[in-house]
Amino acid sequence: LVLELNQVVIPTYGTVPDQQNLHTPEWVDFDDKPDSLFFKDGQRRIDFVLVYEDESKKMTHKRSDRKKQKRKRQVYESNLINNGLQLEASRSVLDEKLIFVKVHAPWEVLCTYAEVMHIKLPLKHNDLKTRDSAFNWFSRLFRVDENIIKPEQEFFTAPFQKEHLSNFYIQDKDTFFNPATRSRIVHFILSRVEYATKNNVKKFGINKLLDTGIYKAAFPLHDSSFRYLSTDPSCPSERYLLYREWAHPKNIFKLQPLDFIRKYYGEKIGIYFAWLGFYTNMLTVAAVVGVGCFLYGCLAKDNCTWSQEVCDPNIGGNIIMCPQCDKVCTYWNLTITCESSKKLCIFDSFGTLVFAVFMGIWVTFFLEFWKRRQAELEYEWDTVEYLEQEEQVRPEYEARCTHVVMNEITQQEEHVPYTACGKCVRMAFCTSAIFFWILLIIASVVGIIVYRLSVFLVFSAKLSQHVSGTEAIRKYLTPQTATSVTASLISFVVIMILNTIYEKVAILITDFELPRTQTDYENSLTTKMFLFQFVNYYSSCFYIAFFKGKFVGHPGNPVYWLGKYRNEECDPGGCLLELTTQLAIIVGGKAIWNNIQEVLLPLIKNLIGRYSAAARSEKVVPRWEHDYHLQPIGKLGLFYEYLEMVIQFGFVTLFVASFPLAPLLALINNLLEIRLDAWKLTTQFRRMVPQKAQDIGAWQPILQGIAILAVVTNAMIIAFTSDMIPRLVYYWSFSVPPYGSHSSPTMKGYINSTLSVFNISDFKNASKPFSPWFRNQTTCRYRDLRYPPGDQHQYEHNIYYWHVIAAKLAFIIVMEHVIYFVKFVISYVIPDVSQKTKSKVKREKYLTQKLLHENNLKSVKKTMGKTANKIIKGTDSTFRPEDE
Repeated sequence: LVLELNQVVIPTYGTVPDQQNLHTPEWVDFDDKPDSLFFKDGQRRIDFVLVYEDESKKMTHKRSDRKKQKRKRQVYESNLINNGLQLEASRSVLDEKLIFVKVHAPWEVLCTYAEVMHIKLPLKHNDLKTRDSAFNWFSRLFRVDENIIKPEQEFFTAPFQKEHLSNFYIQDKDTFFNPATRSRIVHFILSRVEYATKNNVKKFGINKLLDTGIYKAAFPLHDSSFRYLSTDPSCPSERYLLYREWAHPKNIFKLQPLDFIRKYYGEKIGIYFAWLGFYTNMLTVAAVVGVGCFLYGCLAKDNCTWSQEVCDPNIGGNIIMCPQCDKVCTYWNLTITCESSKKLCIFDSFGTLVFAVFMGIWVTFFLEFWKRRQAELEYEWDTVEYLEQEEQVRPEYEARCTHVVMNEITQQEEHVPYTACGKCVRMAFCTSAIFFWILLIIASVVGIIVYRLSVFLVFSAKLSQHVSGTEAIRKYLTPQTATSVTASLISFVVIMILNTIYEKVAILITDFELPRTQTDYENSLTTKMFLFQFVNYYSSCFYIAFFKGKFVGHPGNPVYWLGKYRNEECDPGGCLLELTTQLAIIVGGKAIWNNIQEVLLPLIKNLIGRYSAAARSEKVVPRWEHDYHLQPIGKLGLFYEYLEMVIQFGFVTLFVASFPLAPLLALINNLLEIRLDAWKLTTQFRRMVPQKAQDIGAWQPILQGIAILAVVTNAMIIAFTSDMIPRLVYYWSFSVPPYGSHSSPTMKGYINSTLSVFNISDFKNASKPFSPWFRNQTTCRYRDLRYPPGDQHQYEHNIYYWHVIAAKLAFIIVMEHVIYFVKFVISYVIPDVSQKTKSKVKREKYLTQKLLHENNLKSVKKTMGKTANKIIKGTDSTFRPEDE
């Protein structure tokens, strides 16, 4: 490819010595055709638009700087023309300072660069018979009407070669290269054309010109308005159709026209919406099962024995709990947790275990079936064995290439921005900066924990907790509940603030690293952003699930955090309900915040621009000027959309054992997300430059890593956060002899057996409560499994505790191994590429070989035959006179 580029591109670069030798665009006036996509002659299609501000009217730069900028622009445009592109310039209708340069690629240029870029183009119609799925009639109900958006014809394709032009399926030269392919080819040229040379280093590419402000914008055109059909009868109005049949809210339950999206926006956009749609469809199954488990919990809560004991005035009403903090906290009655124990029965049930195992298997099916779907799209969208073109060096990297090194491969000198030592220094600095920000997140989590510990003291002192309290509000507004909800809200706010700040910091760190290509840049930024987001979003959930209430000691010897703050304790029902609350607030709040942000920001910006433009003029405005006033898509493209969905995927899988409704919330959010993203692309943003993409890139291994981690986290949530294992151990072992007094396994007496006894005379002065004791009782209860006072092992863990620990560890090992084994079997049984796709790929290779190589061989034989005949005839004519 490098050799091809040298042959095709580099010879036409050339430096331009004199102003007189510069080629300039053809200047024309707007012809009052607002929907026209062609040059003024109506024949040459506009493939790209460049926008700049007339240097003679600029007032913000020095005159010398304006001259330099003008010179670079003129050299650039002249070299574009030297490369075979045709340019036409027009002044803006609304702002006379703006100049629009329209770019057209003729047939010869398209053919030349299609071969250089190895673009696959149609050879002949796909003649393989396809079988309709048994569910085809059902899916047809949700498809876009084929009379409105016609299905794309299937072709066998091959990399384009000019010498085999006659073998390709060409009905019309004007439509052989579709608008997306034309724009991609033109952008390829724009990214590689030189505009200056400094210190023997060539400066080239439209991106650098945009960064330096020489051009204000560069974009391909939308083909029409999204509100109405184009007035040009030859225009298919694909943007209008996409808005009406895809982006409009009425289509929320319809399948996406993926082939049409890919045709208009390119494979990179298409693969994102294909993945998002597939993920959303798979969430439907998880949401149904999750709702079923939730309903099971709702129905089973009335038969929840341990909750009934908490609410029973003769059982829970007679249990006095020890204070949960030092001095200011008072004794409290177990019955005030009655309502929370009922809610906990919904989420901490047998259905939770079933759902956790199901999600561990579901995520495997999702990833494996996505691989198959991705393989189908790779074939259908011509990205099988896609030869990645030589990536352009990023302008930021190229601008700092001041050091000369010897290339080990080419044995030629080349310029790099830093030495090996300098690279190590940069990497060390960037790594340190990343760890600093991760530690900052951990510090914020510590701050939330300190808030919990501090405010719990306040709530305990302010909220009355007398045993005789009868107000209904006390059933719900306990110190634990108030602390949990307020801490979750504060945690959400802190997460969103840190997220906003770190996005900018991560970009600065990555810019400082100076990655060589855009792919390197995106991969580096992806790693940083996901690592940060993982810690930012999930740290509070990990704390509640695996640390809170686990290391608290007992009332006579509490454990202090940082030597000052007494560690938090869970409710008698455990921390599972608090984890559920945290997840509901973060998942729900994040979805609402992101959707509002995605809709409002571009909408407000475009409305401001539209009204300011309307205030200046009521003139007819051309399509390129309409598109200029839309929002640019940004250098990172769909990076933030992928990041948002992957973080959501983590919430749906990592902590789903505590919140079975998470898949339902994610499903609702994704149904809206698909249409909102589609609405943004079709109505608020300029058309993106179509780009090839074989898969979802670096996000695939991240999803696989989350899927593996999810099995561990859900097993540990069930084992250590919920009370399922202690209940099962009690039911089968400690409710019956030799440890229990019941004749058959039962849950009766569970609450009494899991609350240890503490003698109030054993309180230390530092933790002894101010409030006086009542009812002449000498003991209180606390959540733990320890021997009672007076026993020879008093306040040490009892036999029940060690049985529970053994059962928890055994459960984790068994659950992990079973699910991992099932995941392995599923991965082995389900092939990554279906047999149908394999057949199509083989058929395409066969046809390519037959049409291109065999036809070439025939033409060679034919040519050799003609040459041989000429030689024979020449020989005959030479010897004939002598014979005579």
